[in-house]
Amino acid sequence: MKNVLIVDDEPKIREVVSSYLQKEGFQTLEAETGKEAISKSNQADFIILDLMLPDLSGENVCQTIRRQSSVPILMLTAKVMENERIEGLTVGADDYMIKPFSPRELVMRVKTILRRSTEGDLLAETLSYEGGLTIHTGKKEAYIEKERAGLTPNEYKLLVFMARNPERTFSRDELIERVLGIDFEGDSRTIDQHIKNLRHKIEQNPKEPVYILTTYGIGYRFSGGKIG
Repeated sequence: MKNVLIVDDEPKIREVVSSYLQKEGFQTLEAETGKEAISKSNQADFIILDLMLPDLSGENVCQTIRRQSSVPILMLTAKVMENERIEGLTVGADDYMIKPFSPRELVMRVKTILRRSTEGDLLAETLSYEGGLTIHTGKKEAYIEKERAGLTPNEYKLLVFMARNPERTFSRDELIERVLGIDFEGDSRTIDQHIKNLRHKIEQNPKEPVYILTTYGIGYRFSGGKIG
């Protein structure tokens, strides 16, 4: 049974979200401050995180959790500007929903993200590339020069999918469908942001990438000399 941590300073929202999740078989934890969320994050299999908290910003909480865990994070935001929503993805969130939201849709999003992040690989393998990049599919981790890259579940799935299809260019829409799922409701800028995040985590120089390359006017492709 999965534990979902609900982080929001509004008791009514925590109560409603918790009730809907429990009806679907989840266990729930609650936190009303950023510090409390960080302290409970290691108990969670999934985190629902409000951006507006009384002590710390949701972005800061997300960044702190990301430094120690790849647990899926869904942000709740009242911000309506697209750039502000994209900021949540920049700091490591897997998806976002805008308040007010439908509790039923929220539960559906939780299930979808968990399914994507916990799908098992049919074959555990180690993919190694010149420049120090190593992907361990059994551990669902990527490393640069033996240092953990700290990828989010979506970043990891995007990297593995592209690495298993080297030198093939995928459009943004193809990557959304193949990696994020056809039920994903974001737009193509989400893929751009995930690519940007990946480059900062696995490239020696993100401005001159050697692994994830842009095919201008079309999309992205994975390149890199494979070892072994």
